[in-house]
Amino acid sequence: MRSRTGGGGVTSDDAPIGRRVARWRVRRSMTQQMLADRLRRSKSWVDKVERGVRSLDRYSVIQEVAHVLRVDPEVLLGQQRSTPASPPDGVDDVRAALARYDTPQAPPQTDELRRQVGYAWLSYQHAHYGQLVRVLPGLLDAAQGARTPELLVQAYRITSSLLVKLGEADLAWLVADRAMSAAADDPILAATAAISIAQALRASNRNNLALTATLAAANRILRPPSRPGDHGFGGLLGDQTARQPHDQQGGSGVAPGERAVVGGTLLVQAALAAAGCGEHRRADELTEWAAGIAAGLRGYDDPYRTSFGSVAVEVARVLVAAQRGDADEAVRRHVSVVRREAWRRLPAEYRGAYLVDVARAYLQVGDLRGAARALVDADSVAPAEVRCRPLARTVIADVARAQPAPAGVARLATLVGLTR
Repeated sequence: MRSRTGGGGVTSDDAPIGRRVARWRVRRSMTQQMLADRLRRSKSWVDKVERGVRSLDRYSVIQEVAHVLRVDPEVLLGQQRSTPASPPDGVDDVRAALARYDTPQAPPQTDELRRQVGYAWLSYQHAHYGQLVRVLPGLLDAAQGARTPELLVQAYRITSSLLVKLGEADLAWLVADRAMSAAADDPILAATAAISIAQALRASNRNNLALTATLAAANRILRPPSRPGDHGFGGLLGDQTARQPHDQQGGSGVAPGERAVVGGTLLVQAALAAAGCGEHRRADELTEWAAGIAAGLRGYDDPYRTSFGSVAVEVARVLVAAQRGDADEAVRRHVSVVRREAWRRLPAEYRGAYLVDVARAYLQVGDLRGAARALVDADSVAPAEVRCRPLARTVIADVARAQPAPAGVARLATLVGLTR
């Protein structure tokens, strides 16, 4: 037997389910005939299940077998739950930290605070939300006391991102606004804060506001501030006179490295917001412009944790196509995205969140099977994305209403406490 453990989330047994049934049958000192009798099935049925000739794809049957073998159904499915199946406690502590305006008497050294911020980012990118919500109050106290703009903006961005995950979009918006205030006159920091603002606005279904915020921020960061007669991305808000940013070269064009990466991320967020508004042509234009920026990148450190690149643009194209109701294009692009090497290099949080969004998008176009596959894949990549997020619970409930519910989704419905 081989097993693998992923970051404290889920322990998986790679053996086929039939072999696990056989293993537990032997442990319970039962013959195939004895198991068959207790299940009121034939010995041939048990034999075929254990040899993998007959598949166990109905969760109700898996529950029946597990009951006779006196094991949890998740054991037979090869996944033992260790990630909590509910939003982690601690949001009130985060709220209290945000409400504290007195500074610590001895703020931490910058290097130590930077280490703490880096640890928080890693926790977020690995989707360890329960762990992160416990450390955020202390991090916020330290960052608000130190008053180092870069680290304060990052601490606020991490907090805002987590609050979006936990269904606290309005509070996330307020925290992102604090990040914008902390950025002051730094254009890069202000642009990263705008990313968080857009994410929070989109999570609260304020897509028009998110589109306006992201286009304004992209206009500032991807174009020099003073060029007579050049409206940058302003045309996208009305006169449609904007040119593609990747056509700009030289000293007055798109800045390399950090500026381009953050700007490209803003365009992706703008495209998703446009799709949410039903402005699908504009969403397509924005993804094309983001793709041009991504194609021009030649490696970068990504200190602002954007995960921007060609695969991030392709992810956006999938979601835009699904929002447009073009299920065939969405499925085709999705299959291509998850086969790319760059996909596997994205953070677990990014992949898990995308797969939940794909599941929701497939539901919108009536593709229940696609939605079910996306949810099961999301749970294998980042269990907390599925088990801790209110959004995911809604999608699971919608898919689980199908009769018969797919075994994987029915299992998730049980884990998060939903009735089938």
